[in-house]
Amino acid sequence: MTIAIIDYGSGNLRSAAKAFERAVDDAGLGLKVVVTRDPADLKAASHIVLPGVGAFADCRKGLAAVDGMEAALQDQVITGKKPFLGICVGMQLMADIGREHGDMPGLGWVPGEVIAMTPSDKALKIPHMGWNDLTIKAPPHPFLEGIKDGSHVYFVHSYVFHAADPSDVLATVDYGGPVTAVIGRDNLVGTQFHPEKSQAVGLRLISNFLQWQP
Repeated sequence: MTIAIIDYGSGNLRSAAKAFERAVDDAGLGLKVVVTRDPADLKAASHIVLPGVGAFADCRKGLAAVDGMEAALQDQVITGKKPFLGICVGMQLMADIGREHGDMPGLGWVPGEVIAMTPSDKALKIPHMGWNDLTIKAPPHPFLEGIKDGSHVYFVHSYVFHAADPSDVLATVDYGGPVTAVIGRDNLVGTQFHPEKSQAVGLRLISNFLQWQP
């Protein structure tokens, strides 16, 4: 059984792979981590991960440029219901549309839009960069099992996922108002922050994802 981390030219692939390998070893799961541009690897995978850094449109175009990858994602994640984790812009790509530097359609998996952050406190800098404290919705999703309110996670972003259905938001942080930190529905979860940079909390979340049975 493998974990497929998709390489489409956007993402902290080395640090993500190392974090997943560490979580696999710590939990004794016996899974292999594969960083791949080959859509066939998604068929063989038990779990699929889409990282992402940079602008929404650039990531969307980068994903579309990998021949067969979007079709494989649709087939394995939406039709096949395999557990899927989107990280940072990888989470944002699940939206209907991103509005960074013009409108760009997303994958349309979780209804909503990705819009510019507008903190109520004008002294707060954009991008939102650094550690922030999670507020977890009750009851907690299995992905958030063992994660306490106030747990620190690491962010770098200027745009935020605005979900059409509030029940798809699993956790938030405060940055001049509530900011979506975790989304989820069905077999999909996503983090605006970087679990691979969030130390013990991030490793626990990765482990939860790998043991989750949606």
